[in-house]
Amino acid sequence: MTDFRGLLLSLTEGGVNFIIVGGAAAIAHGAARLTLDLDIVYERTPENVRRLVTVLAPHSPYLRGAPAGLPFIWDERTVMQGLNFTLSTRLGDLDILGDITGGGGYGQLLPHTIVLEPFGVSCRCLTLERLIDVKRAAGRPND
Repeated sequence: MTDFRGLLLSLTEGGVNFIIVGGAAAIAHGAARLTLDLDIVYERTPENVRRLVTVLAPHSPYLRGAPAGLPFIWDERTVMQGLNFTLSTRLGDLDILGDITGGGGYGQLLPHTIVLEPFGVSCRCLTLERLIDVKRAAGRPND
């Protein structure tokens, strides 16, 4: 079970610049939807990646679905050399996305955000209109 509040508090209190997208954003807008993970788009600056790595490190991030024991180093270099990561953490499943289909990265999405309080934590979410656009662009039938 994902502790959405715990993940969001960790990210916000750690000063990470991020935008909630996906199912959690839909819930923040009032949709009656089930989601098992938190999807965020993060700002890919060295300073923000440093904060992201620092905030998540105590929660033991590991590649979701990867075989146990597969070497995985959670550090700034790993994040900067990658883009999108589907992680399991002690607080639950978290997808950190540098870019999303139909929306782009943090800088392109930022003008299409509003501050909401999903799970009781004040943070940026995609606007409902933009969320619908990127969900359509993803072309997944379950969205």
